[in-house]
Amino acid sequence: MSSARSTAGLLLGALLVAAFPGAAQTGGAAAGARAASTELPLKLAPRPTTPAITAADLMTRLYIFADDSMMGRQVGTEYNLKGTAYIEREVRRLGLVPAGTDGYFQNLPLYTYTTDSASVVRFAGQTLVRGTDYLPYPQAEKQLALDAVPVVLGGNLADSMTWISADAAAGKLVVLTVPTTTNALRAVPGMSRFGRAAAVLIASLDRVPPNYRGYIAKHTALTTDDTPAAGAPTIFVTRRVAGLPFGAATADAVAPGTTGMSFQGSLILHQSQAPGRNVVAILRGSDPVLRNEYVAIGAHNDHIGFNHTPADHDSVRAFDMVVRVQGADSPRPSTLTAEQTARIRAITDSLHALHGVRLDSINNGADDDGSGSVSVLEIAEALAAAPVKPKRSILFVWHTGEEAGLWGSQYFTDHPTVARDSIVAQLNMDMVGRGATSDVTGELKEGGLAHGGAGYVQLIGSRRLSTELGDLIESVNRSSKLGLSFDYSQDANGHPQNIYCRSDHYEYARYGIPIVFVTTGGHSDYHQVTDEPQYIDYGRMAQVATLVRDAAVAVANLDHRIAVDKPKPDPKGRCVQ
Repeated sequence: MSSARSTAGLLLGALLVAAFPGAAQTGGAAAGARAASTELPLKLAPRPTTPAITAADLMTRLYIFADDSMMGRQVGTEYNLKGTAYIEREVRRLGLVPAGTDGYFQNLPLYTYTTDSASVVRFAGQTLVRGTDYLPYPQAEKQLALDAVPVVLGGNLADSMTWISADAAAGKLVVLTVPTTTNALRAVPGMSRFGRAAAVLIASLDRVPPNYRGYIAKHTALTTDDTPAAGAPTIFVTRRVAGLPFGAATADAVAPGTTGMSFQGSLILHQSQAPGRNVVAILRGSDPVLRNEYVAIGAHNDHIGFNHTPADHDSVRAFDMVVRVQGADSPRPSTLTAEQTARIRAITDSLHALHGVRLDSINNGADDDGSGSVSVLEIAEALAAAPVKPKRSILFVWHTGEEAGLWGSQYFTDHPTVARDSIVAQLNMDMVGRGATSDVTGELKEGGLAHGGAGYVQLIGSRRLSTELGDLIESVNRSSKLGLSFDYSQDANGHPQNIYCRSDHYEYARYGIPIVFVTTGGHSDYHQVTDEPQYIDYGRMAQVATLVRDAAVAVANLDHRIAVDKPKPDPKGRCVQ
Protein backbone atom coordinates (compact mmCIF):
# COMPACT_ATOMS: atom_id res chain seq x y z
CA MET A 1 0.00 0.00 0.00
CA SER A 2 1.18 3.47 -0.84
CA SER A 3 2.37 5.34 2.23
CA ALA A 4 0.76 8.47 3.62
CA ARG A 5 3.71 9.51 5.75
CA SER A 6 6.75 7.91 4.14
CA THR A 7 7.79 8.50 0.53
CA ALA A 8 5.39 7.58 -2.25
CA GLY A 9 7.38 4.73 -3.34
CA LEU A 10 9.52 3.89 -0.29
CA LEU A 11 10.38 3.53 2.94
CA LEU A 12 9.41 -4.21 11.11
CA GLY A 13 0.47 -15.48 9.19
CA ALA A 14 3.36 -12.77 10.37
CA LEU A 15 4.69 -14.78 13.15
CA LEU A 16 1.79 -17.07 13.83
CA VAL A 17 -1.18 -15.26 15.34
CA ALA A 18 0.08 -15.70 18.91
CA ALA A 19 3.68 -14.75 18.22
CA PHE A 20 3.81 -11.21 19.64
CA PRO A 21 0.71 -10.66 21.77
CA GLY A 22 1.01 -7.34 23.52
CA ALA A 23 4.72 -7.03 22.89
CA ALA A 24 4.59 -3.25 23.11
CA GLN A 25 2.85 -3.41 26.47
CA THR A 26 4.32 -6.47 28.18
CA GLY A 27 7.78 -7.77 29.00
CA GLY A 28 10.11 -7.77 26.04
CA ALA A 29 11.90 -10.98 27.02
CA ALA A 30 8.64 -12.93 27.13
CA ALA A 31 7.58 -11.54 23.77
CA GLY A 32 10.96 -12.40 22.28
CA ALA A 33 10.78 -15.93 23.63
CA ARG A 34 7.34 -16.44 22.08
CA ALA A 35 8.67 -15.10 18.80
CA ALA A 36 11.62 -17.48 18.84
CA SER A 37 9.40 -20.49 19.53
CA THR A 38 6.92 -19.87 16.69
CA GLU A 39 8.92 -18.16 13.97
CA LEU A 40 8.51 -19.61 10.50
CA PRO A 41 11.62 -20.55 8.45
CA LEU A 42 13.72 -17.89 6.75
CA LYS A 43 13.75 -19.94 3.53
CA LEU A 44 11.33 -22.49 2.11
CA ALA A 45 11.86 -24.97 -0.72
CA PRO A 46 9.11 -24.50 -3.34
CA ARG A 47 6.50 -27.21 -3.77
CA PRO A 48 3.97 -27.77 -6.56
CA THR A 49 0.75 -25.82 -6.03
CA THR A 50 -2.74 -27.32 -6.27
CA PRO A 51 -6.11 -26.05 -7.59
CA ALA A 52 -7.41 -25.58 -4.05
CA ILE A 53 -6.77 -22.32 -2.20
CA THR A 54 -4.51 -23.43 0.64
CA ALA A 55 -2.15 -21.90 3.17
CA ALA A 56 0.59 -24.23 1.91
CA ASP A 57 0.25 -22.99 -1.69
CA LEU A 58 0.25 -19.36 -0.60
CA MET A 59 3.33 -19.97 1.51
CA THR A 60 5.17 -21.57 -1.42
CA ARG A 61 4.29 -18.68 -3.71
CA LEU A 62 5.13 -15.90 -1.25
CA TYR A 63 8.52 -17.32 -0.31
CA ILE A 64 9.35 -17.13 -4.04
CA PHE A 65 7.84 -13.71 -4.73
CA ALA A 66 9.18 -11.94 -1.61
CA ASP A 67 12.60 -13.62 -1.60
CA ASP A 68 15.74 -11.54 -1.14
CA SER A 69 16.61 -12.26 -4.79
CA MET A 70 13.71 -9.98 -5.82
CA MET A 71 15.49 -7.09 -4.04
CA GLY A 72 12.24 -5.38 -3.09
CA ARG A 73 10.66 -5.34 -6.60
CA GLN A 74 10.84 -1.54 -6.96
CA VAL A 75 9.26 -0.19 -10.15
CA GLY A 76 11.80 1.04 -12.69
CA THR A 77 14.29 -1.71 -11.81
CA GLU A 78 15.20 -5.11 -13.17
CA TYR A 79 13.96 -6.62 -9.93
CA ASN A 80 10.39 -5.53 -10.59
CA LEU A 81 10.73 -7.19 -13.98
CA LYS A 82 11.89 -10.35 -12.22
CA GLY A 83 8.78 -10.33 -10.06
CA THR A 84 6.46 -9.78 -13.01
CA ALA A 85 8.24 -12.51 -14.95
CA TYR A 86 7.31 -14.96 -12.18
CA ILE A 87 3.66 -13.91 -12.39
CA GLU A 88 3.68 -14.19 -16.18
CA ARG A 89 5.12 -17.72 -16.06
CA GLU A 90 2.37 -18.78 -13.69
CA VAL A 91 -0.57 -17.34 -15.64
CA ARG A 92 0.83 -18.82 -18.84
CA ARG A 93 1.11 -22.21 -17.10
CA LEU A 94 -2.51 -21.88 -15.96
CA GLY A 95 -3.66 -21.28 -19.54
CA LEU A 96 -5.14 -17.82 -18.97
CA VAL A 97 -5.67 -15.59 -21.99
CA PRO A 98 -3.02 -12.87 -22.51
CA ALA A 99 -4.61 -9.43 -22.17
CA GLY A 100 -1.74 -6.97 -22.15
CA THR A 101 -0.31 -5.03 -25.06
CA ASP A 102 2.73 -7.31 -25.25
CA GLY A 103 1.39 -10.76 -24.48
CA TYR A 104 0.53 -10.75 -20.78
CA PHE A 105 2.44 -7.49 -20.21
CA GLN A 106 1.30 -3.90 -20.44
CA ASN A 107 4.44 -1.76 -20.50
CA LEU A 108 4.26 1.68 -18.90
CA PRO A 109 6.00 4.82 -20.25
CA LEU A 110 8.49 5.29 -17.42
CA TYR A 111 11.62 7.42 -17.33
CA THR A 112 14.46 7.50 -14.81
CA TYR A 113 16.09 10.83 -14.00
CA THR A 114 19.61 11.17 -12.63
CA THR A 115 22.11 13.94 -11.90
CA ASP A 116 25.49 14.03 -13.62
CA SER A 117 28.42 13.90 -11.19
CA ALA A 118 29.98 16.85 -13.04
CA SER A 119 27.33 19.15 -11.57
CA VAL A 120 28.74 21.90 -9.33
CA VAL A 121 26.71 24.29 -7.15
CA ARG A 122 28.25 27.17 -5.15
CA PHE A 123 26.98 30.01 -3.04
CA ALA A 124 28.94 32.92 -1.52
CA GLY A 125 32.24 31.13 -2.05
CA GLN A 126 31.22 27.77 -0.57
CA THR A 127 30.68 24.66 -2.68
CA LEU A 128 27.49 22.81 -1.82
CA VAL A 129 27.74 19.04 -1.45
CA ARG A 130 25.40 16.90 -3.53
CA GLY A 131 23.51 14.50 -1.27
CA THR A 132 24.29 16.53 1.86
CA ASP A 133 23.28 20.10 0.97
CA TYR A 134 21.12 19.45 -2.09
CA LEU A 135 19.73 16.59 -4.12
CA PRO A 136 17.80 16.98 -7.40
CA TYR A 137 14.57 15.14 -8.14
CA PRO A 138 14.42 16.18 -11.80
CA GLN A 139 11.58 15.75 -14.26
CA ALA A 140 13.36 16.48 -17.56
CA GLU A 141 16.78 16.25 -19.18
CA LYS A 142 18.53 19.59 -19.25
CA GLN A 143 21.53 21.54 -18.05
CA LEU A 144 20.51 24.17 -15.55
CA ALA A 145 22.87 27.19 -15.43
CA LEU A 146 22.52 28.82 -12.02
CA ASP A 147 24.72 31.92 -12.31
CA ALA A 148 22.12 34.41 -13.50
CA VAL A 149 18.92 32.76 -12.30
CA PRO A 150 17.06 34.85 -9.69
CA VAL A 151 15.89 33.23 -6.47
CA VAL A 152 12.44 33.93 -4.98
CA LEU A 153 10.60 32.62 -1.92
CA GLY A 154 7.59 30.83 -3.37
CA GLY A 155 5.64 30.15 -0.18
CA ASN A 156 4.81 27.24 2.12
CA LEU A 157 4.65 23.90 0.32
CA ALA A 158 1.71 22.76 2.45
CA ASP A 159 -0.39 25.89 1.93
CA SER A 160 -1.10 26.83 -1.69
CA MET A 161 -2.72 30.06 -0.49
CA THR A 162 0.79 31.33 0.29
CA TRP A 163 2.20 30.46 -3.13
CA ILE A 164 3.33 33.17 -5.51
CA SER A 165 1.71 33.31 -8.94
CA ALA A 166 2.83 31.24 -11.91
CA ASP A 167 4.01 34.41 -13.62
CA ALA A 168 6.05 35.48 -10.58
CA ALA A 169 7.71 32.03 -10.51
CA ALA A 170 8.51 31.83 -14.23
CA GLY A 171 12.22 31.55 -14.97
CA LYS A 172 13.26 31.66 -11.31
CA LEU A 173 14.61 29.30 -8.66
CA VAL A 174 11.56 29.05 -6.40
CA VAL A 175 12.26 28.21 -2.75
CA LEU A 176 9.43 26.50 -0.83
CA THR A 177 9.48 26.10 2.94
CA VAL A 178 8.08 22.88 4.41
CA PRO A 179 6.34 22.29 7.77
CA THR A 180 7.67 19.39 9.83
CA THR A 181 4.33 17.57 9.43
CA THR A 182 4.37 17.62 5.61
CA ASN A 183 5.70 14.83 3.42
CA ALA A 184 7.43 16.84 0.71
CA LEU A 185 8.06 13.83 -1.53
CA ARG A 186 4.35 13.14 -1.97
CA ALA A 187 3.69 16.81 -2.76
CA VAL A 188 6.09 17.02 -5.72
CA PRO A 189 3.64 15.82 -8.43
CA GLY A 190 1.04 18.45 -7.43
CA MET A 191 3.15 21.57 -7.97
CA SER A 192 1.94 22.52 -11.45
CA ARG A 193 1.77 26.15 -10.32
CA PHE A 194 5.56 26.29 -10.70
CA GLY A 195 5.82 24.47 -14.01
CA ARG A 196 7.49 27.47 -15.70
CA ALA A 197 10.05 27.98 -12.94
CA ALA A 198 13.71 27.27 -13.72
CA ALA A 199 13.65 24.90 -10.72
CA VAL A 200 11.84 24.43 -7.42
CA LEU A 201 13.95 24.19 -4.25
CA ILE A 202 12.18 22.35 -1.42
CA ALA A 203 13.64 22.99 2.03
CA SER A 204 13.28 19.52 3.54
CA LEU A 205 16.43 17.51 2.76
CA ASP A 206 17.32 17.58 6.47
CA ARG A 207 14.29 15.37 7.16
CA VAL A 208 14.88 12.86 4.36
CA PRO A 209 16.45 9.73 5.94
CA PRO A 210 19.73 8.57 4.36
CA ASN A 211 18.02 5.40 3.13
CA TYR A 212 15.65 7.48 0.96
CA ARG A 213 18.21 9.79 -0.60
CA GLY A 214 19.23 7.17 -3.15
CA TYR A 215 15.58 7.04 -4.25
CA ILE A 216 15.57 10.79 -4.86
CA ALA A 217 18.93 10.71 -6.65
CA LYS A 218 17.68 8.10 -9.12
CA HIS A 219 14.00 8.85 -9.49
CA THR A 220 11.55 7.16 -11.85
CA ALA A 221 8.45 8.96 -13.13
CA LEU A 222 5.39 7.95 -15.13
CA THR A 223 4.40 10.02 -18.14
CA THR A 224 0.86 10.23 -19.45
CA ASP A 225 2.02 9.60 -23.01
CA ASP A 226 5.18 8.36 -24.69
CA THR A 227 7.16 11.56 -24.20
CA PRO A 228 9.32 12.34 -21.16
CA ALA A 229 7.74 14.32 -18.36
CA ALA A 230 7.97 18.09 -18.58
CA GLY A 231 8.05 20.77 -15.93
CA ALA A 232 10.49 22.37 -13.55
CA PRO A 233 13.19 20.21 -11.94
CA THR A 234 12.70 19.80 -8.21
CA ILE A 235 15.74 20.11 -5.94
CA PHE A 236 15.64 19.12 -2.31
CA VAL A 237 17.84 21.39 -0.17
CA THR A 238 18.47 21.67 3.55
CA ARG A 239 16.79 24.42 5.53
CA ARG A 240 20.21 26.05 5.88
CA VAL A 241 20.78 26.14 2.12
CA ALA A 242 17.26 27.50 1.55
CA GLY A 243 18.08 30.43 3.83
CA LEU A 244 21.39 31.33 2.16
CA PRO A 245 20.03 33.51 -0.70
CA PHE A 246 18.04 35.53 1.82
CA GLY A 247 20.86 35.98 4.33
CA ALA A 248 18.92 33.99 6.92
CA ALA A 249 19.59 30.85 8.96
CA THR A 250 16.52 29.30 7.28
CA ALA A 251 13.85 30.56 4.89
CA ASP A 252 10.99 29.77 7.28
CA ALA A 253 10.34 33.40 8.23
CA VAL A 254 10.98 34.89 4.76
CA ALA A 255 7.89 36.39 3.17
CA PRO A 256 6.60 34.90 -0.11
CA GLY A 257 7.75 36.94 -3.08
CA THR A 258 11.02 37.98 -1.42
CA THR A 259 13.95 37.81 -3.85
CA GLY A 260 17.48 36.76 -2.96
CA MET A 261 20.96 36.30 -4.33
CA SER A 262 21.47 33.59 -6.95
CA PHE A 263 23.52 30.42 -6.66
CA GLN A 264 26.46 29.74 -9.00
CA GLY A 265 27.41 26.70 -11.09
CA SER A 266 25.29 24.25 -13.04
CA LEU A 267 23.23 21.09 -12.69
CA ILE A 268 23.39 18.52 -15.48
CA LEU A 269 20.32 16.26 -15.53
CA HIS A 270 19.81 13.09 -17.59
CA GLN A 271 16.80 10.96 -18.45
CA SER A 272 16.48 7.40 -19.71
CA GLN A 273 13.66 4.93 -20.17
CA ALA A 274 12.94 2.71 -17.19
CA PRO A 275 11.19 -0.66 -17.02
CA GLY A 276 7.77 -1.14 -15.49
CA ARG A 277 4.85 -3.34 -16.50
CA ASN A 278 1.44 -4.56 -15.46
CA VAL A 279 0.58 -8.22 -15.90
CA VAL A 280 -2.90 -8.72 -17.39
CA ALA A 281 -4.69 -12.02 -17.99
CA ILE A 282 -8.26 -13.21 -18.56
CA LEU A 283 -10.26 -16.28 -17.61
CA ARG A 284 -13.00 -16.43 -20.23
CA GLY A 285 -16.54 -16.62 -18.94
CA SER A 286 -18.94 -19.42 -19.83
CA ASP A 287 -21.92 -17.33 -20.98
CA PRO A 288 -21.66 -16.37 -24.67
CA VAL A 289 -23.05 -12.88 -23.97
CA LEU A 290 -21.94 -12.09 -20.42
CA ARG A 291 -18.37 -13.23 -21.13
CA ASN A 292 -17.86 -9.84 -22.76
CA GLU A 293 -18.14 -8.25 -19.33
CA TYR A 294 -15.44 -8.54 -16.66
CA VAL A 295 -15.02 -8.81 -12.93
CA ALA A 296 -11.53 -7.47 -12.22
CA ILE A 297 -9.34 -8.86 -9.44
CA GLY A 298 -6.13 -6.98 -8.68
CA ALA A 299 -3.07 -6.47 -6.50
CA HIS A 300 0.19 -4.57 -6.95
CA ASN A 301 3.38 -6.34 -7.94
CA ASP A 302 5.91 -3.71 -6.79
CA HIS A 303 7.41 -2.70 -3.45
CA ILE A 304 10.00 -0.12 -2.31
CA GLY A 305 13.28 -1.84 -3.16
CA PHE A 306 16.43 -1.84 -1.05
CA ASN A 307 18.92 0.59 0.46
CA HIS A 308 22.66 0.65 0.98
CA THR A 309 22.72 0.96 4.77
CA PRO A 310 22.07 -2.51 6.25
CA ALA A 311 20.53 -2.63 9.71
CA ASP A 312 20.17 -5.34 12.33
CA HIS A 313 16.90 -6.97 11.24
CA ASP A 314 15.85 -8.08 14.72
CA SER A 315 16.61 -4.80 16.44
CA VAL A 316 14.60 -2.97 13.76
CA ARG A 317 11.69 -5.33 14.37
CA ALA A 318 11.92 -4.95 18.13
CA PHE A 319 12.12 -1.16 17.86
CA ASP A 320 9.05 -0.96 15.64
CA MET A 321 7.04 -3.38 17.77
CA VAL A 322 7.59 -1.16 20.79
CA VAL A 323 7.55 2.42 19.46
CA ARG A 324 6.54 2.39 15.77
CA VAL A 325 3.53 0.12 15.92
CA GLN A 326 2.36 1.13 12.43
CA GLY A 327 5.82 0.93 10.87
CA ALA A 328 6.34 3.78 8.41
CA ASP A 329 2.87 5.13 9.24
CA SER A 330 4.07 5.88 12.78
CA PRO A 331 6.29 8.90 13.44
CA ARG A 332 9.82 8.05 14.50
CA PRO A 333 10.31 9.19 18.11
CA SER A 334 13.18 11.54 18.87
CA THR A 335 13.81 9.94 22.28
CA LEU A 336 12.99 6.68 24.06
CA THR A 337 12.01 6.08 27.65
CA ALA A 338 14.07 3.75 29.80
CA GLU A 339 11.20 1.25 29.75
CA GLN A 340 10.99 1.29 25.95
CA THR A 341 14.75 0.85 25.65
CA ALA A 342 14.64 -2.13 28.01
CA ARG A 343 11.79 -3.82 26.09
CA ILE A 344 13.51 -3.29 22.75
CA ARG A 345 16.77 -4.73 24.09
CA ALA A 346 15.03 -7.76 25.61
CA ILE A 347 13.17 -8.66 22.42
CA THR A 348 16.31 -8.14 20.32
CA ASP A 349 18.41 -10.31 22.65
CA SER A 350 15.85 -13.13 22.49
CA LEU A 351 15.85 -13.09 18.69
CA HIS A 352 19.63 -12.87 18.50
CA ALA A 353 19.83 -15.93 20.74
CA LEU A 354 17.77 -17.80 18.13
CA HIS A 355 19.72 -16.99 14.97
CA GLY A 356 22.40 -14.40 15.67
CA VAL A 357 22.61 -10.95 14.13
CA ARG A 358 21.12 -10.63 10.63
CA LEU A 359 22.01 -7.52 8.66
CA ASP A 360 19.22 -6.55 6.30
CA SER A 361 18.75 -3.85 3.67
CA ILE A 362 15.99 -5.36 1.49
CA ASN A 363 12.36 -4.29 1.79
CA ASN A 364 10.90 -7.64 0.72
CA GLY A 365 7.26 -6.51 0.75
CA ALA A 366 5.89 -9.89 1.79
CA ASP A 367 2.62 -8.44 3.07
CA ASP A 368 2.81 -5.25 0.95
CA ASP A 369 1.82 -6.51 -1.54
CA GLY A 370 3.35 -9.91 -2.02
CA SER A 371 0.38 -11.29 -0.08
CA GLY A 372 -2.12 -9.76 -2.49
CA SER A 373 -0.14 -10.68 -5.60
CA VAL A 374 0.18 -14.35 -4.76
CA SER A 375 -3.42 -14.49 -3.54
CA VAL A 376 -4.54 -13.34 -6.99
CA LEU A 377 -2.43 -16.12 -8.49
CA GLU A 378 -3.99 -18.63 -6.13
CA ILE A 379 -7.48 -17.46 -7.12
CA ALA A 380 -6.54 -17.69 -10.79
CA GLU A 381 -5.36 -21.28 -10.36
CA ALA A 382 -8.55 -22.23 -8.51
CA LEU A 383 -10.85 -20.72 -11.13
CA ALA A 384 -8.83 -22.05 -14.07
CA ALA A 385 -9.22 -25.60 -12.69
CA ALA A 386 -12.92 -25.27 -11.81
CA PRO A 387 -15.15 -27.53 -13.98
CA VAL A 388 -17.75 -24.77 -14.32
CA LYS A 389 -16.49 -21.29 -15.18
CA PRO A 390 -18.22 -18.08 -14.06
CA LYS A 391 -20.64 -16.55 -16.57
CA ARG A 392 -18.73 -13.29 -16.87
CA SER A 393 -15.02 -13.26 -17.57
CA ILE A 394 -12.50 -12.65 -14.80
CA LEU A 395 -9.88 -9.99 -15.50
CA PHE A 396 -6.69 -10.40 -13.45
CA VAL A 397 -4.40 -7.36 -13.24
CA TRP A 398 -1.16 -7.18 -11.27
CA HIS A 399 -0.43 -3.44 -11.24
CA THR A 400 3.06 -2.00 -11.01
CA GLY A 401 4.12 1.31 -9.46
CA GLU A 402 1.47 1.42 -6.74
CA GLU A 403 4.09 2.46 -4.21
CA ALA A 404 5.22 5.31 -6.45
CA GLY A 405 1.71 6.75 -6.76
CA LEU A 406 -0.76 4.17 -8.19
CA TRP A 407 1.00 4.35 -11.57
CA GLY A 408 0.08 0.93 -12.95
CA SER A 409 -3.60 1.13 -12.07
CA GLN A 410 -3.79 4.73 -13.29
CA TYR A 411 -2.23 3.73 -16.59
CA PHE A 412 -4.39 0.61 -16.99
CA THR A 413 -7.65 2.44 -16.31
CA ASP A 414 -6.62 5.32 -18.60
CA HIS A 415 -5.46 2.84 -21.29
CA PRO A 416 -7.50 -0.32 -20.59
CA THR A 417 -6.88 -3.42 -22.66
CA VAL A 418 -10.59 -4.27 -22.51
CA ALA A 419 -13.43 -1.80 -22.87
CA ARG A 420 -13.52 0.20 -19.65
CA ASP A 421 -17.31 0.12 -19.42
CA SER A 422 -17.23 -3.68 -19.68
CA ILE A 423 -15.60 -3.90 -16.21
CA VAL A 424 -18.53 -4.38 -13.81
CA ALA A 425 -16.54 -4.38 -10.55
CA GLN A 426 -12.98 -4.46 -9.20
CA LEU A 427 -11.83 -6.39 -6.13
CA ASN A 428 -8.46 -5.21 -4.82
CA MET A 429 -6.18 -7.02 -2.37
CA ASP A 430 -3.32 -5.12 -0.75
CA MET A 431 -1.73 -6.39 2.48
CA VAL A 432 -3.87 -9.43 3.31
CA GLY A 433 -1.40 -11.50 5.33
CA ARG A 434 -1.57 -10.10 8.84
CA GLY A 435 -4.34 -8.94 11.21
CA ALA A 436 -3.30 -10.63 14.48
CA THR A 437 -4.47 -9.26 17.81
CA SER A 438 -0.95 -7.88 18.30
CA ASP A 439 -1.04 -5.95 15.00
CA VAL A 440 -2.01 -2.28 15.13
CA THR A 441 -4.05 -2.22 11.93
CA GLY A 442 -4.68 1.53 11.76
CA GLU A 443 -5.91 4.56 13.61
CA LEU A 444 -9.49 5.27 14.61
CA LYS A 445 -10.99 8.50 13.33
CA GLU A 446 -12.18 9.41 16.83
CA GLY A 447 -8.76 8.65 18.30
CA GLY A 448 -6.92 5.56 19.47
CA LEU A 449 -5.66 2.55 17.55
CA ALA A 450 -7.37 -0.33 15.77
CA HIS A 451 -6.16 -3.88 16.42
CA GLY A 452 -6.60 -7.17 14.60
CA GLY A 453 -8.18 -10.31 15.95
CA ALA A 454 -9.77 -13.60 14.97
CA GLY A 455 -10.90 -13.45 11.34
CA TYR A 456 -10.00 -9.77 11.12
CA VAL A 457 -10.37 -8.08 7.71
CA GLN A 458 -10.85 -4.43 6.75
CA LEU A 459 -13.25 -3.54 3.95
CA ILE A 460 -12.70 -0.16 2.28
CA GLY A 461 -15.02 1.45 -0.25
CA SER A 462 -17.38 -1.50 -0.55
CA ARG A 463 -20.49 0.73 -0.49
CA ARG A 464 -19.03 4.01 -1.75
CA LEU A 465 -20.37 3.43 -5.27
CA SER A 466 -22.63 0.40 -4.90
CA THR A 467 -24.72 -0.62 -1.90
CA GLU A 468 -25.37 -3.91 -3.67
CA LEU A 469 -21.68 -4.79 -3.89
CA GLY A 470 -21.14 -4.11 -0.19
CA ASP A 471 -24.13 -6.25 0.71
CA LEU A 472 -22.91 -9.03 -1.58
CA ILE A 473 -19.54 -9.23 0.19
CA GLU A 474 -21.29 -9.61 3.54
CA SER A 475 -23.56 -12.30 2.07
CA VAL A 476 -20.62 -14.27 0.63
CA ASN A 477 -18.86 -14.30 4.00
CA ARG A 478 -21.99 -15.82 5.55
CA SER A 479 -22.87 -18.27 2.79
CA SER A 480 -19.30 -19.54 2.41
CA LYS A 481 -19.00 -19.80 6.21
CA LEU A 482 -15.63 -18.05 6.16
CA GLY A 483 -15.90 -16.67 9.68
CA LEU A 484 -14.34 -13.33 8.77
CA SER A 485 -14.97 -10.29 10.95
CA PHE A 486 -15.20 -7.10 8.89
CA ASP A 487 -13.83 -3.79 10.20
CA TYR A 488 -15.20 -0.69 8.44
CA SER A 489 -13.54 1.85 10.74
CA GLN A 490 -10.83 2.77 8.22
CA ASP A 491 -13.50 3.56 5.59
CA ALA A 492 -14.93 6.51 7.54
CA ASN A 493 -15.35 9.72 5.59
CA GLY A 494 -12.55 12.14 6.39
CA HIS A 495 -10.39 9.48 8.03
CA PRO A 496 -6.91 11.00 8.53
CA GLN A 497 -5.07 7.99 7.10
CA ASN A 498 -6.99 8.28 3.82
CA ILE A 499 -6.80 4.54 3.04
CA TYR A 500 -9.49 4.74 0.36
CA CYS A 501 -7.15 6.87 -1.77
CA ARG A 502 -3.97 4.85 -1.16
CA SER A 503 -4.29 1.70 -3.25
CA ASP A 504 -5.14 0.65 -6.79
CA HIS A 505 -8.90 0.26 -6.39
CA TYR A 506 -9.38 4.02 -6.47
CA GLU A 507 -8.16 4.28 -10.07
CA TYR A 508 -11.14 2.09 -11.02
CA ALA A 509 -13.56 3.88 -8.70
CA ARG A 510 -12.74 7.26 -10.26
CA TYR A 511 -14.31 5.92 -13.47
CA GLY A 512 -17.45 4.81 -11.64
CA ILE A 513 -16.51 1.12 -11.42
CA PRO A 514 -17.73 -0.35 -8.09
CA ILE A 515 -14.82 -1.54 -5.96
CA VAL A 516 -14.01 -3.38 -2.77
CA PHE A 517 -10.60 -2.97 -1.16
CA VAL A 518 -9.86 -5.99 1.04
CA THR A 519 -6.95 -5.74 3.49
CA THR A 520 -5.92 -7.00 6.91
CA GLY A 521 -4.54 -3.53 7.64
CA GLY A 522 -1.29 -2.15 8.92
CA HIS A 523 1.33 -3.43 11.35
CA SER A 524 4.76 -2.60 12.69
CA ASP A 525 6.55 -4.14 9.67
CA TYR A 526 4.84 -1.80 7.18
CA HIS A 527 7.42 -0.40 4.73
CA GLN A 528 10.28 -1.82 6.78
CA VAL A 529 13.00 -4.37 6.00
CA THR A 530 11.14 -6.71 8.35
CA ASP A 531 8.13 -7.27 6.05
CA GLU A 532 9.17 -10.84 5.23
CA PRO A 533 7.42 -14.17 4.50
CA GLN A 534 8.21 -15.72 7.90
CA TYR A 535 5.87 -13.25 9.61
CA ILE A 536 2.77 -13.91 7.49
CA ASP A 537 -0.42 -15.62 8.68
CA TYR A 538 -1.04 -17.96 5.75
CA GLY A 539 -4.29 -19.30 7.17
CA ARG A 540 -5.69 -15.77 7.19
CA MET A 541 -4.46 -15.25 3.63
CA ALA A 542 -6.32 -18.36 2.49
CA GLN A 543 -9.52 -17.08 4.12
CA VAL A 544 -9.22 -13.72 2.37
CA ALA A 545 -8.40 -15.27 -1.00
CA THR A 546 -11.43 -17.54 -0.67
CA LEU A 547 -13.64 -14.54 0.11
CA VAL A 548 -12.42 -12.66 -2.96
CA ARG A 549 -12.77 -15.70 -5.22
CA ASP A 550 -16.31 -16.43 -4.04
CA ALA A 551 -17.30 -12.76 -4.26
CA ALA A 552 -15.91 -12.49 -7.79
CA VAL A 553 -17.83 -15.59 -8.87
CA ALA A 554 -21.02 -14.24 -7.26
CA VAL A 555 -20.70 -10.94 -9.13
CA ALA A 556 -19.82 -12.75 -12.36
CA ASN A 557 -22.92 -14.98 -12.13
CA LEU A 558 -25.48 -12.23 -11.45
CA ASP A 559 -28.19 -11.82 -14.07
CA HIS A 560 -27.56 -8.08 -14.00
CA ARG A 561 -24.66 -5.69 -13.56
CA ILE A 562 -23.88 -4.58 -10.03
CA ALA A 563 -25.98 -1.47 -9.48
CA VAL A 564 -24.18 1.85 -9.05
CA ASP A 565 -26.43 3.89 -6.74
CA LYS A 566 -23.92 6.42 -5.38
CA PRO A 567 -22.41 9.51 -7.08
CA LYS A 568 -19.43 8.85 -9.33
CA PRO A 569 -16.25 10.89 -8.74
CA ASP A 570 -14.56 13.09 -11.30
CA PRO A 571 -12.03 10.80 -13.08
CA LYS A 572 -9.55 13.69 -13.26
CA GLY A 573 -10.32 15.05 -9.81
CA ARG A 574 -8.57 14.58 -6.49
CA CYS A 575 -9.51 11.54 -4.42
CA VAL A 576 -11.39 12.44 -1.25
CA GLN A 577 -12.22 9.90 1.44
